[in-house]
Amino acid sequence: MKKAVERERNKGYYRVLHIPIWVWVFFVLPGSLTYRLYLHGPNRWHWIWLAVVVAVCAWRGAAGRLPGTEHRPYVTYYGVDQSNLAYRVVCYTAAWIDLLVPYALNLIALLIAAAGGPWRMRLLYDRWYWLLAAAVVAATWLNWTPRARRSTRGEGAERAWFYVAIWTVVPAQVAGWAMWRLGRWLALPPGELNATRLAVFVFTTALFFALGALARLPRTQRYYQGKAAAGI
Repeated sequence: MKKAVERERNKGYYRVLHIPIWVWVFFVLPGSLTYRLYLHGPNRWHWIWLAVVVAVCAWRGAAGRLPGTEHRPYVTYYGVDQSNLAYRVVCYTAAWIDLLVPYALNLIALLIAAAGGPWRMRLLYDRWYWLLAAAVVAATWLNWTPRARRSTRGEGAERAWFYVAIWTVVPAQVAGWAMWRLGRWLALPPGELNATRLAVFVFTTALFFALGALARLPRTQRYYQGKAAAGI
């Protein structure tokens, strides 16, 4: 079996640096609240929720009960059939919701606008966010969600696909945000502007997904049991 990590213990700074990551994951988890943050800026509910998330993540991180904050790495060899830990299941399910649901809603909104329809982002977040989030939770319950399965046996590939998703979604969302902010400077008619926004979003998605699928991006190299090569 392939060794997943060389270290025997996680250093203190490594453990501490993972806490802000999970603070962000859970802070943006309430989709409608986060949408209003980007639209109007923070209000008191954002600060209250942030305080709650920081307190809980600091507590669980200090106890080593967030991924990356453990005293010792949990997955040391790829391919070992060991039970996944409950906090890993919860955290990675939340992370997949953060990655997939806003991306899907933004893509749907862009498709509607490019087809000549009205801008439906707020309606989509209010009506569909938690339904799609529930679908991700259901996938975890059915043992389908990478890194949130009941066993860590497939970690060598699941970890890589998780990073492929990060590398794909984050640049696409940033490109979509940039096109939204810069749209008024492009001097395009509304129909062409919406089509251009969609094209940039889809192109960025396709480019980074292809690079990730080909294992050309950091942490996207995949390991399968019985196969030494990555990117299979």
